[in-house]
Amino acid sequence: MCRHLGYVGPQVRVGEMLTLGTHSLRTQSWAPRDMRRGGTINADGFGVAWWRDTGDGAVTVSRYRNPAPIWTDPAVEEVLPQLESWAVLGAVRSATVGMPVEQSACAPFTHGRWAFSHNGVVPDWRRALTAVAAEFAGTADELGATGLFDPARLLEAESATDTAALWVLLRGLLATDVPDGAWSAAPAALRLLVAAVLAQAPEARLNFLLGDGAQLWATTWHHSLSALVTDTFAILCSEPFDDDPRWQSIPDRSLVTARPDHLAVEPLSDPERLPL
Repeated sequence: MCRHLGYVGPQVRVGEMLTLGTHSLRTQSWAPRDMRRGGTINADGFGVAWWRDTGDGAVTVSRYRNPAPIWTDPAVEEVLPQLESWAVLGAVRSATVGMPVEQSACAPFTHGRWAFSHNGVVPDWRRALTAVAAEFAGTADELGATGLFDPARLLEAESATDTAALWVLLRGLLATDVPDGAWSAAPAALRLLVAAVLAQAPEARLNFLLGDGAQLWATTWHHSLSALVTDTFAILCSEPFDDDPRWQSIPDRSLVTARPDHLAVEPLSDPERLPL
């Protein structure tokens, strides 16, 4: 469906993270090795997000997106390498049939300190994600978080795609102020969203990638993911971009947390009910 990559570590050139290695993210756009029946190439656009210091102690996310194939955009080699950051999240897109090919449909999706990408598909996504929003709304109202998951908020999605709608739901979870803060923790929010979507669309493919500039989180549900983590940097990528023997393949149905010198992989299980 798509390929994505996240990096946290010492400063790197943003553009080089898209072209690094003999099997770079750019190369994966036309020669992916492990799409698992999710298409053949990723030519329906790309995007990259990077974190920067605003100068007043705050951190913000910038991004660049293009609905054209990544290999056609000279900015990848002429402009983006002039930018540097300690954290990068990039994606190349293979659009699901029937979904628009436009800039606003390209990951990463950003909000506040967060950037998000989705490799996969939610069948019958309008019905399924509206039902998820309604279920979240009912529980949130009981806990005093009224309004955050009104299904009408799905209209805030940047594009008429499953990924853009998923981002509306996930950023709501990340912002939810409930008594113990359980939803706002990134791993809990991802686990909750995966379970809720699968309860409505059991055939969904849900490889999520989320970053906040300091850590990366990911899920594997059907599609591939690999990790390269050392004492100085952490990388999560749909496929290894080089032959470094330290790459680790992440098992399917996993929840991953990665930062320099830390990699945690926990199982995700088939949901029988929404875990609230």
